[in-house]
Amino acid sequence: MRLRALLDTDALGLRLLGGEDELNRTVRGVMTTDLRDPSRYLSGGELVLTGLAWRRDATDSEPFVRILVGAGVTALAAGEAELGDVPEDLVVACARHRLPLLAVNESVAFATITEHVVRQVSGERAGDLAAVVDRHRRMMTSGPAGGGPDVVLDLLGSDLDLRAWVLSPTGRLIAGPKVGGPALPAELCARLAGEHLAAARTGRRGPYRVGVGTTTYSLFPIGGAGRSGNTARDVRETVLSDWLLAVEADAGDWPAERLDLLHGVTQLIAVERDRRDAARTVRRRLAQEVLELVQAGSAPAEIAARLRVAAPVLLPGLGAAPHWQVVVARVEWEEQGPAADTGGGRRAGGIDGGPVAQALLEEILVDPLATGPEQSDRIAVAHTGDEAIALVPLPAVSTEHDGSESGIHADTLLAAVRDPLSAGLDGDGRLTLGVSASVHSAEGLRGALEEARHARRVAAARPGRVCAAGHQELASHVLLLPFVPDDVRRAFTARLLDPLRDYDRRHRAELIPTLEAFLECDGSWTRCAARLHLHVNTLRYRVGRIEQLTSRDLSRLEDKLDFFLALRMS
Repeated sequence: MRLRALLDTDALGLRLLGGEDELNRTVRGVMTTDLRDPSRYLSGGELVLTGLAWRRDATDSEPFVRILVGAGVTALAAGEAELGDVPEDLVVACARHRLPLLAVNESVAFATITEHVVRQVSGERAGDLAAVVDRHRRMMTSGPAGGGPDVVLDLLGSDLDLRAWVLSPTGRLIAGPKVGGPALPAELCARLAGEHLAAARTGRRGPYRVGVGTTTYSLFPIGGAGRSGNTARDVRETVLSDWLLAVEADAGDWPAERLDLLHGVTQLIAVERDRRDAARTVRRRLAQEVLELVQAGSAPAEIAARLRVAAPVLLPGLGAAPHWQVVVARVEWEEQGPAADTGGGRRAGGIDGGPVAQALLEEILVDPLATGPEQSDRIAVAHTGDEAIALVPLPAVSTEHDGSESGIHADTLLAAVRDPLSAGLDGDGRLTLGVSASVHSAEGLRGALEEARHARRVAAARPGRVCAAGHQELASHVLLLPFVPDDVRRAFTARLLDPLRDYDRRHRAELIPTLEAFLECDGSWTRCAARLHLHVNTLRYRVGRIEQLTSRDLSRLEDKLDFFLALRMS
C-alpha cells in the first residue's frame, strides 16, 4: 500500500510532520519498537511505530533515524501519548534524511494501525487472515487477558485447521496452541530448530520444509533470518537469535494467498518478539552497570548497592540477598576474506560477536534453574567487545545437603541446546561458555568474573562447535594447558612420548600404559605392580627402559610432572 493512502485513512488520525514529497513510498509491513537499535528486526519497507521510550535527550534522534534509513524503512510514526508533541529534534533528523514522519494521536492505539497495515498489505485476499488480524489487539494487550502469540496460534488452529508453534533458535517452546492435540516434544523442538538454523545459514528464503517420520513441518522465520537481500554476514548475525514458526503442514503446494497469510502471522508474532526483547532493557542496563563497576575496581560497597537494586528486578519477592553466578560467552567466526582482530575473538567480515553472544546467552539462560511452565526470564546479560557476561541470581543457599554446589553447572548448561546451535554454527562458528562458582557478596564478584573467563578459555581449547567449562575444571594444569600454542604442545609431547610409542610398536612392551599407571600410583612400586598384575622386578625393568629411552629420571618431581603434562596433552 502507498504511504499516502495510509495518511488519508481518517480512522487512523495520522498527522504528517515531514516528508510530503515521499508519500508515494510503498509500505510493505509494520513494526512497533522502542529499541535504540531495531535494525536486526527490519527488512525494508516498514512503517515503524514508536512511543519514543528510546529517546533520552535530543542527541538520540539523529542516530535512531540514521539506523532506520539504513535499514530501508518507509516511514516513522511517533506516538504523542508519552511526550505530548513529537520533539523538534526528531522532526529535524527525519527531514535531514528524507524520512517521512507521522504523528500518532494519543487516542489511537498502535495495534489499530498495525491491524490496518497488515490487512491492506495482504490485500484482504484471504478471509481467514482478517480473522487473525482483527484479533491482533488481544495479542498486544498486557496482562492475563492478552495471551500473546498463543492467541494467534489458536486462531490458526480454529480458522485454518493448522497446528503451529513458536520456537526459539535453541528449540525452546515459546508458544503453542492451547487446544488441538499434545504439546510438541522437546526432542522434536530441538530438531526443528536445528533444521531451521542449518537451512537459514544457506541463505535460502523460508519456509523450510522438514520431514519427521510421516509428518512434514514447514518452518517460517520470524525476524531477521528470512529478510530479503540477506548477505551471508547478515545471516550469521541474526540466525542464532531469531524465532521461528513451525507449522504442521507441507507448504510446498500452498497457494500464494496462504503463504501471505503465514508471513502476515510471523509479522504479528515479530511484534511480540520485539516487545519481549525491549523488556530486557532494564536487566541489560543493570548488568552493564555492575560489570563496569567490577571491571573498574570500584569499592565493594558501591557494587553491593547496585546488586541490591538488581535483586528485586531479577527475583521479585525475594527477601534475602541472593547469591550470584557469572557466565561468560563468546561467539567466534572463522575468517572469510578481510577480517579484523578483536583482541581475543575472531571477527569474520566485520561481524560484532558481542550482541550475538548476548542474545544467545539470554536464550540459553532463560531460568536454567526452573523447568516447564514456571520458566521465567530473570537473568541480566551485558556485553563488552566480543564477550557477553551474564549475572545470574541464585535464590537458594550455596550448597545442598550432599555438599555439592547449587546453581548452574557447565556440564548440563548446554545439554538441550548443543545440537540446534551446532547446526547454526556449522562450518565457521563456535560458541564457548565459562561458568563461575556462586558468590554471596560484592567482594567475590570480581573473582567470579575472572573465574568464568578462565573457564571459557578452557572450553575454547576443546573440540566441537559448542563447548562449556565450569570452575570445577580449573585445576592448575587444566588452567595452563589451553594457553600453550598448539605447535609447542605437539613438540613437547613428541619429544617425551614418541620414543616410547615407537618402542611399544616394535616390541609390544606397553611402556605408555606402564608410565600412566606409575604416575597415577604416585610412584609407588608395590601399588603400581599390583595394579598392572606385574612382578615388582618387571615393573622396575619397564621404568628403567622408559628412563633410558627419554633420558629422564622418574624419581625426580620435575620429570614426573613433565610426563604427566605430556600425557594430558597427547
